[in-house]
Parts: sequence; C-alpha cells; structure tokens
Amino acid sequence: MSATLVELADVTKRYAQGDDEVVAVDGVSLHVGSGEVVAISGRSGSGKTTLLNLVGGLEVCDAGSVVVCGHDLTGASADRRSAVRRGPVSFVFQAFGLLPVLSAAENVEVPLRLRGVGGGERRRRVDELLDAVGLARRTNHRPTELSGGEQQRVAIARALAAEPELVIADEPTGQLDHATGRSVMELFASLVRSRGLSLLVSTHDPVVLDDADRRFALTDGRLT
Repeated sequence: MSATLVELADVTKRYAQGDDEVVAVDGVSLHVGSGEVVAISGRSGSGKTTLLNLVGGLEVCDAGSVVVCGHDLTGASADRRSAVRRGPVSFVFQAFGLLPVLSAAENVEVPLRLRGVGGGERRRRVDELLDAVGLARRTNHRPTELSGGEQQRVAIARALAAEPELVIADEPTGQLDHATGRSVMELFASLVRSRGLSLLVSTHDPVVLDDADRRFALTDGRLT
C-alpha cells in the first residue's frame, strides 16, 4: 500500500466578504497516495485554488486538519509552511511564475540555489530537466523569448528541480491553446510518473482527467 502524502480531514476555509462570509472550502476530506495523480475539476469560484493553497501551505485552514508529506500544516507558522514548499512540495502555476530577468536555465536553477546545491550538481540537474522537457536548445532564452508552452515547460522543470515528493499544479494549461496544453500535460504526467512523484492538479483538461488515478469535482467548496 502506498504511503499517504496528503491527508485532509474535514477542512474548512472561510473568507469575509463585506458583511457576509464566504465558505471557499467546506468540510473537505481528501488523501493522496505516493505515486498518484489526483485531478480536481470545478467551475471558476468553486474553491479549487483555495484547496490547493491549503495543501501547499500558502493558506491555513479555519477548521479541520492538513498533513502534507508528514508535516502537520494545521495552524503552522509561515516559516514552517515555507520550508515545506522549499522541500517536499513544489507548485506549477497557471501564470507560469517565471522570473523575467532570468534565462530558462537560471529559472530552473532557483530552487536548487535555495537548497544550497553545489554549482556542478546544479548545472547537471538543470541540463537534465530542460532536456527532459524538450528545451535543451533554449536554455539561455528569457521568458519573453519563449512561447507560452515553452514557458510552462520551464515551470515544470523548475518544479521538479528540487526533487519534490508532491507537485501541486493549479490550472497549468489555463493560458495555453488546446493543442499546446495537451502536449504539455501529457509531458507533465509522464515526468511525474517516471520520477515516482505524486501530482495534485486542478484542471478542465480532459487529457489530465482521463489519465488521473482518481478524479474529484469541487462544487461550492464541497468535494464529490
């Protein structure tokens, strides 16, 4: 039986909206095992991003418990949650999140520098990852010199650079056309599986939904 990397139990997250209260995540329980691809679909505003942010420690829940890669993030400090994102958890965002002044190679190198990886090992791992995502000839190009699909490939390589246990992807193909999004997600899923990682992804892409080990829908903050 695979180890459990994500364990959410009755998690709730609320936001104040004027005099009203919005329940973005409403009593959600979810587990993600090692080596699994778990996909969450839902309309805009359904709570998908909030749920992923809770798993990744970008936000803290108001009720319930969140345990990720053996770390209890329930009420954890910002420093502790940040340490988890520098270690066993990596993010891939819809808007790519690349640093515009850095080349593709330098963007992929950032998490390795933060972990204090030596120069030789950094270069080896960056070259390996950019080759894996098909960008071996684009290493010195900055984000503005890359297409949307190429930028997302760099973002995927960066997410894998620190060798995480769990990758969280929030609508990673949302800014790509259908064909490009399809090829990027097929590549992403194959890399995750070949490296024995787990992937928790919010998506509307049928390719990802069909390829996921388990699929959930989020409606008004409730998971089904």
